[in-house]
Amino acid sequence: MKESACSLMISRSLRKFTDETKNSYKMNETILPHTDLQNIDETMLSSLEAFSQYRNVSAEKKAEFLEAIAIEIESLGDEVINIASRETNLPEGRLTGERGRTCMQLRLFADMVKEGSWVEASVDTADAGRKPLPKADIRKMLIPLGPVVVFGSSNFPFAFSTAGGDTASALATGCSVVVKAHPGHSETSKLVAGAIRKAIEKCNMPTGVFQHIDASGFGAESFEIGKQLVQHPATAAVAFTGSLSGGKALYGYAHERQVPIPVFAEMGSINPVVFLPETLKKNPDSLAKMYAGSITLGMGQFCTNPGLMIAIESESLTAFQQKLVTEISAFQSAKMLHDGIQQNYTEKLRKALEQKGVDLITAAKEQSNGPDSDASIASVNADTFLKNPLLREEIFGPFSLIVKCQNEEELKQVWLSLPGQLTTCVMGTDEDFLQHKELINSAFQLAGRIIFNQAPTGVEVCASMIHGGPYPATTDSRFTSVGTTAAKRWVRPLCFQNCPEFLLPAELKNANPKKIWRIVNEKMYNGDVA
Repeated sequence: MKESACSLMISRSLRKFTDETKNSYKMNETILPHTDLQNIDETMLSSLEAFSQYRNVSAEKKAEFLEAIAIEIESLGDEVINIASRETNLPEGRLTGERGRTCMQLRLFADMVKEGSWVEASVDTADAGRKPLPKADIRKMLIPLGPVVVFGSSNFPFAFSTAGGDTASALATGCSVVVKAHPGHSETSKLVAGAIRKAIEKCNMPTGVFQHIDASGFGAESFEIGKQLVQHPATAAVAFTGSLSGGKALYGYAHERQVPIPVFAEMGSINPVVFLPETLKKNPDSLAKMYAGSITLGMGQFCTNPGLMIAIESESLTAFQQKLVTEISAFQSAKMLHDGIQQNYTEKLRKALEQKGVDLITAAKEQSNGPDSDASIASVNADTFLKNPLLREEIFGPFSLIVKCQNEEELKQVWLSLPGQLTTCVMGTDEDFLQHKELINSAFQLAGRIIFNQAPTGVEVCASMIHGGPYPATTDSRFTSVGTTAAKRWVRPLCFQNCPEFLLPAELKNANPKKIWRIVNEKMYNGDVA
């Protein structure tokens, strides 16, 4: 397919290409071989050209497109579930539920687009008679940023990957999307990308509005692709879910650009849990059962896994610990997502257990060389914990560390010594909460979500959910990657002053002053984890 005049104009403004590169690229191709670094230029320019068209597509058509993607993903049937299970070692039941969540998210954003108030349109009409100076007509709304690069996550092959929340929210706002598939589930990603391509054709959307880059390896070339995608002049924003090192690298690439762009990276968390005295005294067995389930759920491969438990030393804490060990010991080892994750878990766990004062309290088992791994619980006193920064690092897998404190002041020191978190949990009775209000209030700056009397491994997809938090949990604590407000990452406000009516966007052709944004009444989904 020949390049359009628009594409040539964009090409000249961004980068001069060789004739060889131009002739070797097919603009209609939506799967980019992971070895073909030269094609990244053309991929991003195609995405930019598609954005220039897609941003003007009506809300009804965008919603229809999102709904069509959901239908096409569902039509993949058992094949995509079976392939995802083979690639990730995740059970079919979990993957079926995650696919359901993914399709629900797409429809949720379709509903948001149709409802319309997400653009936060506001209108301040002119007042020529105002004294001492007349007032101009001023109108404002949110507009899409441009092409968004999405990096698929390892632990959610559907909900945080090719057609996940990042892609759905970006498409909903009018942005085009380029997805770099995670190499841990490359075949699954290709199937989902094919479903999106079918929806593009059926809905007559611009061909380049969604593009997919295969990534079948973890090597240096994959990192180079990531760097080029982030640093390409056409890229307007980046979404990433993964490790701290990976998120920091992408963030660094973005700020090396001549024009920096936002990188919304969710980089994990140890999700500290505070057990207050009265609830430990009354409920040690039920609390232990709850947290054994949370720690081992999905082999602990969730960014909200409770990796740290903090409590004041007591007979109640001893009883809780004993019950927790019993529950954990009954847990059957299983395969992790892939060998790399298992090896990283084993190495980080080994380093933690080698630290002075750290005691393994579950039965020590020999770790296998394959993707199988066992759950582990360790303990340490507060003084030792506070002196050792390594113990604040996330161990991605079925592990949690109990920190034993002498008193409330020491507990507070441990809690507030932690860096930014996605979640923090407070377990207590009403009496506990009343007696420790100051302690609880002191933790509000710690996390994006404070959870009372529930385990952290559950994320409700709704308007009120925040899946984010202060650095290093994310690169920007003002935003979320779950729920409809995730769309706010891909937009900016634009003001129209004294603009002729015929040039105004449809959303601003409303004379009612200060139309206030309303949160869409969303469908709820129970039981998701992240």
